Parts: sequence; structure tokens; C-alpha cells
Amino acid sequence: MRQVRTRMQMLGDTPMSEYAGMKCEACRVGTPPATPSEIEQFLADCPAWEEKTVDEVPQIRRTYSFKDFVTALDFTNKVGALAEEEGHHPALVTEWGRVTVCWWTHKIHGLHKNDLIMGAKTDRIYLEDASSST
Repeated sequence: MRQVRTRMQMLGDTPMSEYAGMKCEACRVGTPPATPSEIEQFLADCPAWEEKTVDEVPQIRRTYSFKDFVTALDFTNKVGALAEEEGHHPALVTEWGRVTVCWWTHKIHGLHKNDLIMGAKTDRIYLEDASSST
């Protein structure tokens, strides 16, 4: 029997749920970055995210698709509200039908566990929006 994967499984529901339930911690200059194994595991479990280096700073990035600009803008605003709540802010590019989200920790010029948490929480917002529109 062929197994059909749900949208949540394709996004990596187990680790996403684990990270999505966590809170960001205060991060200072000198705070240790996420370990290579934490990053590898996150990317393996959430394959829609990719690690990119921009200006010598590692980041995680994902582009989300939407039916129109208004829906993309609504998602952008929800991610912005989450960022304010958690005190951790991404780079957001909103275009017609898509939003690109990049997470990294400015104070350490790299990836911290907070970025993985926020990536998972961003996925959760996307999933909640998708499930409410069906």
C-alpha cells in the first residue's frame, strides 16, 4: 500500500514540533552557536530549509508559496509579530505569491539554536494558515 505523506510530515513534524514548542533564549556576543549536528538534523528533518552563507554569515533560508500578494503579506505580518514576541528577527522578502525568510543570530554572526526554533515556528504559522484555508 502506498503511503501518502501529509504536508506536516513533509515539513518534518517531529522536530518541528519539538523546536516549535521552545522559547528563544537571550543571546550575547560569545554565546556558542548551534552545533553542526543540530543544524544537520534540523535540515534533514525540515528539508524545505537550506543553509546559506551570506557575507560570511551562515543562515537558514526558506521560501514559502502563496496564492497571491495579500496572503503572502498576511504571513509576513504573522512572522513579524512572532519575531517581536520572541525578540529574534529575520530578514523577510515579500513578493507576489511568495515570502523568503532568513534566520541567523546577528550577535554571534551565525546560527544559534534560536534560529532553528524560529524556523520551526515559522513553519508552524505556515501550516496553520494552510489548514485554516482548506
